[in-house]
Amino acid sequence: MAERTFDVVVIGGGAVGENVAARAVQGGLTAALVEHERFGGECSYWACMPSKALLRPGNLLAAVRRMPGVADGARLDPAEVFARRDAFVSNWDDGSQVDWARDADVEAVRGRARITGEREVTLGDGSVLRAKHGVVVCTGSVPKKPPVEGLDDVRVWTSREATSASEVPGTLAVLGAGVVGVEMAQAWARLGARVELIATGPRPLPRYPDFAGDAVAEGLREDGVRLHTETRAERVSTVDGKVRVELSGGTALDADELLVATGRRPATDDLGLDAIGLKPGEPLEVDDTGLVSGVDGGWLYAAGDVTGRALLTHQGKYAARAVGDVLAAKAAGQRVDTTPWSRYTATADHHAVPQVIFTDPEVASVGLTEAGDDRHRLLDLDIAVAGSALHADGYAGKARIVVDTGREVLLGVTFVGQDVAEMLHAATIAVVGEVPLRRLWHAVPAFPTISEVWLRLLEEYGL
Repeated sequence: MAERTFDVVVIGGGAVGENVAARAVQGGLTAALVEHERFGGECSYWACMPSKALLRPGNLLAAVRRMPGVADGARLDPAEVFARRDAFVSNWDDGSQVDWARDADVEAVRGRARITGEREVTLGDGSVLRAKHGVVVCTGSVPKKPPVEGLDDVRVWTSREATSASEVPGTLAVLGAGVVGVEMAQAWARLGARVELIATGPRPLPRYPDFAGDAVAEGLREDGVRLHTETRAERVSTVDGKVRVELSGGTALDADELLVATGRRPATDDLGLDAIGLKPGEPLEVDDTGLVSGVDGGWLYAAGDVTGRALLTHQGKYAARAVGDVLAAKAAGQRVDTTPWSRYTATADHHAVPQVIFTDPEVASVGLTEAGDDRHRLLDLDIAVAGSALHADGYAGKARIVVDTGREVLLGVTFVGQDVAEMLHAATIAVVGEVPLRRLWHAVPAFPTISEVWLRLLEEYGL
């Protein structure tokens, strides 16, 4: 049985695992990166990149239609949209990612990995990788399937099929109105599908302020999406070659495809966690340095979706950089500063997680979206400034800030509107930096831009 030893063994070759390995190597260590599917992972091939490639043409066309003097009648060409999407995912070939690993002095190892002992990883072919300093789990997440009668017996789309399909279904039913559900509903509606979106609550995006869900719902309806709110799928079946979805209110929908978009869970089922006293299928609980709880010896780390902390690629990569730096520092005998906001801790996971929903209108938020206690002041304003009026005729958007009135700093910001995604990083800096509002007043927004809404928000606060 072949056996090799590295300073660090990373299980999961997606964006998070790549960042752990790269940082460890930059810190002077050797690293093996193990992947059983495609190096580059979910984000590169079935999530972030292809979904945004499908959404962008429709968003751009809608923006053009909001300007006078533009010729009517323009339509999306699905074949061209799919071709551009395919280019962004390198036609599902991970050769460039393998080349990146080689150039970064990371050993790319193909195989399915299981933890079989302390600092020991065994591959499907029986070969063993040993880690001198740490094993890092970066296996991401997998879709959750709700307990709907008959769901296991019908053909369904997950987010993978929704982002990789190259034929527009006549009718697409979408079960779940969270981020994946609304993004894919709009993308496929604009490509020509009749879309039926099933939401258990009164509006999409239940984890966001009501005004965000209402705005996205209106955008979906404008694109012909039919929303079924405050209802549930009770059973599904195949009828005459189509998927029939029977809803709690008695309605039955027949669709060519059914997208199940009801959330994700950490991918820890087949990692051998039971061999080290952990429960397969559960998230790996970590501290802010990425060290996994419940494992003696301080050798097991994790980052990304698998921890259940913040299921977003950028947050996973952020945590991964901390883990790689921690391993390199410990190997060199250096002190690891575990106080909040050090380079070795993923503190932002608790306070300042930015996320964009790339629908039209977009939703962009960081930090709190609601007031947490009576010391918090919540301010809502329409985005109605010269920059927004110039940006699109009939521009409709909203902004919210959550303020800690004792310290006069921002705890959260939410924007809803066309093209607000690029405004989010300024908000993230303000929240992470705890910039006093009276200092933020001196960050003068350029005229005429949508960012002038910052001035209006601060004036509303009383500055």
